[in-house]
Amino acid sequence: KAVVSTQSTGKPKVQKKRKKELYLTKRAVVMEPGERRLTTLMQQLLTAQKDSDKKKLEKKKREREKHSQEVAKIEAKKSSKAKQERKKFYQKNAKKDNMEMD
Repeated sequence: KAVVSTQSTGKPKVQKKRKKELYLTKRAVVMEPGERRLTTLMQQLLTAQKDSDKKKLEKKKREREKHSQEVAKIEAKKSSKAKQERKKFYQKNAKKDNMEMD
């Protein structure tokens, strides 16, 4: 069997199963009541931190998407305006050429 672990990049990494089990996995470790409370508290804090980090990342992603949409709108307006200006320029030049030929 292969053990799958994730690192900070979020990509799953496949690791080979150990030939020898670790000492702690073979032995049942009984924690003192104070240690147990500390462990549960730390797990709760880490879970809360992960949740807040996840929310921040989602908010950032939404803001990036919104910003990219705004930039796309601005670029569309700019290109439309530039196209109209080119069209006017060439129409004026065509009129001048027609008048010069007459």
